[in-house]
Amino acid sequence: MVATALDNIPAPPCARLLGWRLLDARSEEGWIRLAFDGKPDFCNPAGFIQGGILSAMLDDTMGPAVFVMTEGRLFTTTITMTVNFLAPAKPGPITGEATVTQLGKTIAFVEGRLTGEDGTLLATASSSIRLVEAARALR
Repeated sequence: MVATALDNIPAPPCARLLGWRLLDARSEEGWIRLAFDGKPDFCNPAGFIQGGILSAMLDDTMGPAVFVMTEGRLFTTTITMTVNFLAPAKPGPITGEATVTQLGKTIAFVEGRLTGEDGTLLATASSSIRLVEAARALR
């Protein structure tokens, strides 16, 4: 497993609920890969994972990409997030990937994607994120 700044903070309850696990990261590139548990409890009446849960997974992928890229110096708060749902998400393992496309002084732009266990692209997102010094945000 790759070592990142995420190793130094406890996982928040939301991340634990989603089954968030770090798989890989390249901090110098602002790239991260995570695993999530697509639990049956997350499903809508049609048997697919509800879109709000997928959005939470994307949000919990894109923010950590910035945190890892800045070696834990900057925490994030989402300003905007646009999500595109491309295929129904079945219960099971879900992989999230995100890339920081631009890191400014106060705002970052990040793109994310979720794939199913079979490699199907489930959803994509783009986000503008406010940057906050981690020392202030993680008190």
